[in-house]
Amino acid sequence: MRSAYLSALYDLASENKNILALISDNGAIVYDKYRTDFPDQFFNFGISEANMVAAAAGLASCGKIPFTYTISNFLTMRAFEFVRNDVCLQNQNVKLVGTGAGFVYSTLGPTHHATEDIALMRVLPNMTIVSPGSPLEVRRATLEAAKMVGPVYLRLGTNKEPEIYDNSYVFEVGKGVVLNNGYDITVVSTGAIINEVLQVSSDLKKEGISARVINIHTIKPIDNEILIQAVNETGAILSVEEHNINGGLGSAIAEVILENLNSPVIFHRMGLKDVFCKGYGSHKELRAVNGLSAEHIKKWCLELIKRKHRS
Repeated sequence: MRSAYLSALYDLASENKNILALISDNGAIVYDKYRTDFPDQFFNFGISEANMVAAAAGLASCGKIPFTYTISNFLTMRAFEFVRNDVCLQNQNVKLVGTGAGFVYSTLGPTHHATEDIALMRVLPNMTIVSPGSPLEVRRATLEAAKMVGPVYLRLGTNKEPEIYDNSYVFEVGKGVVLNNGYDITVVSTGAIINEVLQVSSDLKKEGISARVINIHTIKPIDNEILIQAVNETGAILSVEEHNINGGLGSAIAEVILENLNSPVIFHRMGLKDVFCKGYGSHKELRAVNGLSAEHIKKWCLELIKRKHRS
């Protein structure tokens, strides 16, 4: 995902001198080509995330389009007051790009995990939140963010995430994507963990179970229509996110369901349950330890289908 973002940003900068890359020391090496070819469009603020965000707001007020980049939790937590007051309150055209979504920086521990960032950004007026599920989606989302006017938070993994789309894919802000159709249950996810969900959908199909898979790449504004239709047609919905369930994707889905539907629905949120990520190991190992492996997702799908049939 990171490489896809950098490639898209490079192309944007080559076409528009108002596109700026701002970093806070993180990613200095991966920006080498960009920094060499566009030295006047690159600024390294050092380990000073709040100053970087404040400067980005000032640059945006002068007609520039700054893309700030650093580890997600530093960007959304350490600099939160500046994101709120300088970017969102003033509705400045700043793009906040956080890398290391969820447990991606696995062995660095909870201090480097981004498991509360969606909740923090969701509460801010004027903020658009985009959480892509694949490298191509990152590229398309980056290009689209540059066209938008106003604050955007782009939540990225790192690298080596598998591709789930072909080149015909069209990214549209605020519109979810049905990756697999199905009528027994709907599984809604965001970010790179969508690959685990797709694996589960394939496994369930072999057992005669039809699982609809929806990728919600834009968490704010969320696609009400695709969710309401899924609930009406499948009657059971499971949200899966590499994030705390409080304030994240599952909470956003719950709000849509409660505010728009009168009929009962079987619903469960998968994610960190008001705890920090536990354990130590690789990204895959942490997903397993924290109940977010493909096996755990499949177990909850089967459980919700049982509940639906009993109701």
